[in-house]
Amino acid sequence: MFSLKQKNSLVTGAGSGIGSAIARAFAEAGAHVWVADLDATGGSATVGQIQAAGGQAEFVKLDVTDEADIAAVAARCGVLDILVNNAGIGHVGSMLATSASDLDRLYAVNVRGLFSVTKAFLPAMLERGRGSVINLASVGGVVAVRDRCAYVTTKFAVVGLTKSLALDHSPAGVRFNAICPCRVETPFVQSRIAEYADPALARKQMESTQLAGRMARPEEIAAAALYLASDEAAMVTGSTLMIDSGWSAGK
Repeated sequence: MFSLKQKNSLVTGAGSGIGSAIARAFAEAGAHVWVADLDATGGSATVGQIQAAGGQAEFVKLDVTDEADIAAVAARCGVLDILVNNAGIGHVGSMLATSASDLDRLYAVNVRGLFSVTKAFLPAMLERGRGSVINLASVGGVVAVRDRCAYVTTKFAVVGLTKSLALDHSPAGVRFNAICPCRVETPFVQSRIAEYADPALARKQMESTQLAGRMARPEEIAAAALYLASDEAAMVTGSTLMIDSGWSAGK
């Protein structure tokens, strides 16, 4: 089950954290993986790990806010079977601690970047009549999170965009789903923790929001992406897959 042999995939933000774990899981399942990231060092490291394990991967430098960059990458990578929109950035603060430029910066990457990358690859998927697009949202795209005004706003938009894409295009054979994780132990989250006045207390509070009493591991999110990318998930589209250890259930 969950074989991705002979499938062509691209993962944005694959230089570290969840994106790297997804890229490695896809390669292990037999896919050719385009490791896309603005960070060439991190992206090349992910490719090295995949190739060392016997998988197929190539690095492409990608700024998801740059339309010309996206077009060049789309031309190089060709028709995709699987697209994972994982690239994203965050911000800590309520509205009173969030500027319009903060919101614009997050929107440019988390929403418009996802929109632009998907739009570049979608026509070829539709022409062929198959494909899986997986968008990394957040538990903060389903329920609000304190002091994450801009981030929550953009992740709710990701969930809405995912459902809209499914309604518009899944009848033509392309599936669209969002993964909504809780806090995951990644460099991204570690950088958010560092923004707090008391990082140790912030970490403890973040871990307490999950029933498991810990943050998720990137590999646990990658397992969900592998399922959604596979043919076994043929009936799954327009969904928000919660991997939040009970957070959205009321924890």
